Amino acid sequence: MELLLVVMTFAGSLLALLFAAAMARKVLKFPEGTERMQKLSASIRGGANAYLKRQYRIVFIFFAVMFAILSVMALLKLLTPYVPFAFLTGGFFSGLSGFIGMKIATAANARTANACRDGLNKGLRVAFSAGSVMGFTVVGLGLLDISLWFSLLKFVFKLPPDEITGAMLTFGMGASSMALFARVGGGVFTKAADVGADLVGKVEVGIPEDDPRNPAVIADNVGDNVGDVAGMGADLYESYVGSVISACALGVSAAGAIGPGLDSLRTMALPMMIAAIGVVCSVVGTFLVRTKEGADQKQLLRALSRGTNFAAVVIAVVSFPLVYYVLGKDHWHIYFAILAGLIAGVLIGRSTEYYTSDSYKPTKDLAGTSETGTATIVIGGLSLGMLSTLIPIVIVAVCVLVAFFVSGGTVENPSLGLYGIALAAVGMLSTLGITLATDAYGPGADNAGGIAQMAGLEEKVRERTDALDSLGNTTAATGKGFAIGSAALTALALMVSYIDKVNGFEGGPERIANLQITNPTVLIGLFIGACLPFVFAALTMNSVGRAAQSVVKEVRRQFREIAGIMEGEADPDYARCVDLCTKASLKEMILPTLVAVAAPIIVGLVLGCTGVVGMLAGATASGFLLAVFMSNSGGAWDNAKKHIESGVHGGKGSDNHKAAVVGDTVGDPFKDTAGPAINILIKLLSMVSIVFASVVVGFSLIR
Repeated sequence: MELLLVVMTFAGSLLALLFAAAMARKVLKFPEGTERMQKLSASIRGGANAYLKRQYRIVFIFFAVMFAILSVMALLKLLTPYVPFAFLTGGFFSGLSGFIGMKIATAANARTANACRDGLNKGLRVAFSAGSVMGFTVVGLGLLDISLWFSLLKFVFKLPPDEITGAMLTFGMGASSMALFARVGGGVFTKAADVGADLVGKVEVGIPEDDPRNPAVIADNVGDNVGDVAGMGADLYESYVGSVISACALGVSAAGAIGPGLDSLRTMALPMMIAAIGVVCSVVGTFLVRTKEGADQKQLLRALSRGTNFAAVVIAVVSFPLVYYVLGKDHWHIYFAILAGLIAGVLIGRSTEYYTSDSYKPTKDLAGTSETGTATIVIGGLSLGMLSTLIPIVIVAVCVLVAFFVSGGTVENPSLGLYGIALAAVGMLSTLGITLATDAYGPGADNAGGIAQMAGLEEKVRERTDALDSLGNTTAATGKGFAIGSAALTALALMVSYIDKVNGFEGGPERIANLQITNPTVLIGLFIGACLPFVFAALTMNSVGRAAQSVVKEVRRQFREIAGIMEGEADPDYARCVDLCTKASLKEMILPTLVAVAAPIIVGLVLGCTGVVGMLAGATASGFLLAVFMSNSGGAWDNAKKHIESGVHGGKGSDNHKAAVVGDTVGDPFKDTAGPAINILIKLLSMVSIVFASVVVGFSLIR
């Protein structure tokens, strides 16, 4: 079983990475178009590369400090010696996932625009192939990291299963830390540029989106890549590996609680094998994504859904014999937990699509509120986002209940049920390769529209890129829905892993015996945890606001002081806006990340282990709802604006359009900075709690 586990997981990673390389080669074979298009693409690529180089320098300092701290803890026997190195590899692969995805996205933008000159389907294929590179790089590197660490700890250091999963859980902390830097830094960059470009260009000056006369237009396109591609890749890498490893850890606990009837190695093997098979299903699903010329939004959505639905159905069918073979005939019913996760993921995606796509009533109605001004469209977007939390929370609640009870969990012995909940998260993300591909193609399509506008291509090209971009807004929101839903399930699993970790220390069981809500430390921790996502969102939103102010002032200055910009006789200083966004985002990403790392340590040292459990529960509940609300509000505002730009409610340039632009501007940091970063926050809190559990047990004020 050990050899089969390693071979299957490694084979899955190899298939994913080879497929990603094939897709990258396919994209690079397409021509970039005119000399002007190539020059614009090179400017975007250069700005994105410069930003990441500066970001990685700061991140390197953070990881060096954390490695030193973890190494000292290992020397003091508070951690195993593998933890510091696991932390580094988690961060490295998380960052690498985003970097590779960004490189191909910046290479694909002009190629997508050029392909749209020949037809909508060709443009979709180029953009989707570029997105596939991101999707399969994430799952490939994730499985590679898991298989390498398992092989090292099992066959070289010969550790028992509980110590293997304990060490592997900690590289999730490195992945989450890197993801938070990437999401917050990239999110601040992209939204500062976007807000600055829209408020001055569209609203004040009245020029079209992506007009080359706008000084912030290149920074806006750079931001799409560093935020929506590099940040998203790092984000979903940590979601993916976190779900798999937490399921492995709870599998070991379940096997120990049940006894000899369930082998711990087999419970570890199942989530890894499901992830590996999911790669195969996702690869096949990508070949089903195609559309016809003149397709509307529903037809484009159907084209992408065809591939994702196929992958989900196949993994649902294949998982049953896999569970039966790995866990045996006495535990085949655990299959239904995986099925519950798959169905929950699809339903959350459909719910997100319904609330954010301009093919459906909520977003169309939101566009209609622009008839009475800016205030009503802002109110309508907030209301839509709040209402949209109901369906996902019901879906997750039903999924948790089904996964718990069909797996054999009981109140007296919950171990198998908790393992089932973790497997539901694995099921939800099992087809991440193609799910992320449908998400990651969006920024390339957005950039393609900008290049088409700036290069002066014919109107039909911009119409095609706008159709792909609008679809990308919906699929991006759907991808965020998957990430948020899986984060909630994974966070529950990690909370249980934290309790198991504390129970493993001398005196630990007594420290965590009373988890009732009437315990003051649990209650205080619950309130603190519920508050953390709001504080985190406030910090990131303020960061976008401060950065955007500097961009708005700079764009206004250039319009005022550089003669000939509006007449097209002088070029704006694009580099100045890129540099402003870079400096602001790198500065602003530090504080939110430090809050996420420090909070569980401080709460633990003051309130003890029970306070930490309360904090994790509060952060998971409020964070899930806040992330869904912000993501869906932002997506709906964006597509309401695009719906008006299609010609309804006065069309482009009307007062209704200007109101929608303001709504979209409010929604930008909602959906692309604060919202998606919250799901990383709730998992990072759990990861840090697990890593520093020994410190809390040994030194907390309340024992």
